[in-house]
Amino acid sequence: MSRRGPRRDVAAGDHLTAHVHALAAMDRALASPPGEADLRTLLREVQQALQEAMDDRQLALRRYTALFDAVPDPVSILSESGVVLDLNKAGVRAYGRPREDIVGQPIELLNPDLPNDHLDPVWEALHRGETYVIEVTNMRGDGSRFPVEVHSAGFEHQGEHCIVAVARDLSSRWQAESRYRLLMESIDKGVVLFDSHLRVVSANPAAHRILGTPGNGGSLQAMLAPDDWICVDEHGHPLTREQWPAAVSLRTGRIIRSTIVGLYHRPRGRMIWISTTNVPVFGTGRDCPDHVFGMFSDITELKRTNALFDRAQSLAHIGGWEWDRGLQRLYLTDEANRILGQELPLHDMAHLLECLRVDDRSQLQQALLDVIDKQVPFELELQGQRGDGHSFWVRMIGEAEAGDVDAARIAGTVQDITARKQAEETLRIQARTDPLTGIMNRDAVLNDLAARMANPTHCRVAVLYIDLDRFKTVNDLLGHNAGDELLIDATRRIATAIGTEGLLARFGGDEFLVVCDTRDQADQPERLAEAITRGFSTPFRFGSDEFAVTTSIGIARAPQDGLRPQQLIQNADIAMYDCKRRTRNGWQVFSPELAQRQHDRLQIESRLHRALDDDEFHLVYQPQVSLHDGRMIAAEALIRWRNSQLGELRPDIFIAHAESTGDIVRIGLWVLREACRQIRQWQDAGLGIVRVAVNVSYRQFVGEDLARHVRQVLDEFGLPGSALELEFTERVLIEDAPDTLQTFARLREMGVQLTIDDFGEGYSALNYLRRLPIHGLKLSQLFVEGVPGNRSDEAVCEAVCGIARSLGLGLVAEGIESEPQRRFLQALGVTVGQGFLFAPGLAPDEFARRLTPRH
Repeated sequence: MSRRGPRRDVAAGDHLTAHVHALAAMDRALASPPGEADLRTLLREVQQALQEAMDDRQLALRRYTALFDAVPDPVSILSESGVVLDLNKAGVRAYGRPREDIVGQPIELLNPDLPNDHLDPVWEALHRGETYVIEVTNMRGDGSRFPVEVHSAGFEHQGEHCIVAVARDLSSRWQAESRYRLLMESIDKGVVLFDSHLRVVSANPAAHRILGTPGNGGSLQAMLAPDDWICVDEHGHPLTREQWPAAVSLRTGRIIRSTIVGLYHRPRGRMIWISTTNVPVFGTGRDCPDHVFGMFSDITELKRTNALFDRAQSLAHIGGWEWDRGLQRLYLTDEANRILGQELPLHDMAHLLECLRVDDRSQLQQALLDVIDKQVPFELELQGQRGDGHSFWVRMIGEAEAGDVDAARIAGTVQDITARKQAEETLRIQARTDPLTGIMNRDAVLNDLAARMANPTHCRVAVLYIDLDRFKTVNDLLGHNAGDELLIDATRRIATAIGTEGLLARFGGDEFLVVCDTRDQADQPERLAEAITRGFSTPFRFGSDEFAVTTSIGIARAPQDGLRPQQLIQNADIAMYDCKRRTRNGWQVFSPELAQRQHDRLQIESRLHRALDDDEFHLVYQPQVSLHDGRMIAAEALIRWRNSQLGELRPDIFIAHAESTGDIVRIGLWVLREACRQIRQWQDAGLGIVRVAVNVSYRQFVGEDLARHVRQVLDEFGLPGSALELEFTERVLIEDAPDTLQTFARLREMGVQLTIDDFGEGYSALNYLRRLPIHGLKLSQLFVEGVPGNRSDEAVCEAVCGIARSLGLGLVAEGIESEPQRRFLQALGVTVGQGFLFAPGLAPDEFARRLTPRH
């Protein structure tokens, strides 16, 4: 298409008939050879037809131009790519440029802000047969801008797609909107526009002033949140959100005129009355409103002395008051009198002051003086006593009337906040109380202890840090409900033991704290510790089961053991830990030596975590022999730790640390693999298969797929299951879970020997022992060392031997150090033993030398 514009071609269709006539005349001339006269006649006809066609073309062009230029809005003809092909006179005037400077140029000349792909949505709409409408800002020749609304439609000219675009100047509409905004900002009536969900779209300054909100829509929206307002009708009856006049207008589509409603704003304690008219707003083509205008006036002053005002205040539990200083008269609404609850109505400010607490009375007197002298309003929370003796809390607001420079009248509101204050007190108590036991919690005792230690006259205090021995066992065995019962019973026992001589708190889990004063009785902490220890001498009962749960107690004194609460508690914890480690069921006083030992333990735990990676462990093997002839039956693998700083350490030093830190799981797997590797090495050396017993931690048992690991290690070294014996503590006996039984069954299927270690020390749960597929028991060294001679130990040994025989289990006695012990045990029927009488833990080479080939 030519860039000259389509003015001369647009009317081509109008003179199509003239062209047809001219062509018909030429056809006639060619149909037969003409004579000279006929030829002249024919040429005249052709000339006449062509002239008529040209005249028709000019007429059509004039008609197009007249119509094109008659449109009052700028009209542009654009090519498919956005080049201006034509522009009417209104466009030339609007854009302030000559026509020739625009035609042939891209549309971006008139609107430089258009994006590169601005024609894409236009053509998408036109291809759907729709008109495309958009608001943009066009630019004049002098660089000034003006807003337009552009309507675009498509048409086809000479096989090419074109666009006709009509731009309507919006400047006048913007001016009208500016005048509307000016009107909204200047009138004294509040105007709020709500959407269909009663959300605030806009509000004028008067609305902000009447409702008492900052001058921005967001704040007003927050103030109109339903939870913050109580809305009542003119009779004081509460209105739901659906009954608000704006909601009714929106729902019915009708104007709701001059409705009186009362609004009480809870957060600020303010009551206002308004007269509101609500007008629905219908969108284009809609038969139901999608917005509503709410217009309202403040009529609070008119309602001040009305009984309806009292009704609304009663619903909101808020009353009004006014003090006439000249008449020395106090006016109270009925609701205010009800809130204050005095037997006789109060008619003077002095009477109101008398029913307040002394401190609050002084606060109110000073606030009233500030209103009189400085015109300063006040807001106070005051506590007093009603005529029936019950306490009340009120929120009292007061100010002088505007323009009253002498504050002759001071008025305000009084709101009943008793329920809120009681709830706050309940929350304060709950925040300081352990919900399970009902005693003080960690935060409360820390605050109390800090207050004591900060007071020079009360800083001589002691802390007893109490930990329940074997609590976790009960909790794991019987479940959390039993654990909770145990904690409640333990709380009762400790509280009974200390009486009124100490402050008891639950510090966390199964740990308790007792704070006591040491100013008058220096030995009071020890006496309380003894009393607590005695209080736990009776076992705890859970149904038919009994559990002996005792206490380990650490004691620390201020100021010598700590000047800050955390330091004092930490040192008491160190003493408790030492007691638990050594004996349990007792108490220990903190000393600097204990702190050093604690430091040493931390050093052990720190180095223990890296010991496996640094290849610091090795195994020794203690023979298990026949008590009859001393023949070597098997061996037990015992772990040793050699650290460059700490030297050689035995398991009794570091295993408990490994259990508490969780490192025992990795260490246990290493022991299992190393023992199997050594068995393989002995077999390759021609010494045969030696069965080696390996201790398995309870944490290793419950935390890993033990059977899978054992299978992998046996396969790795090509060993039968009979080469391995796994020793478990009695704790696994109480794990009657399906997973536990399945793991034992899988191990037994492999041929692995299963033994319960240190039998008799712990739970001795015979009921569980019957159900586990084990092979044998190990008699604890704790009882072996007392025989012969100690009747109690002898009785335990006899009992364990009887249990083993009755259940068809093997029995190994450990810790045999003397010949009398060997003879006593052999006489009981024990066939296998181990201990220093036969050999200590031996290095692999030394152990091998004691083996016979093909053992």
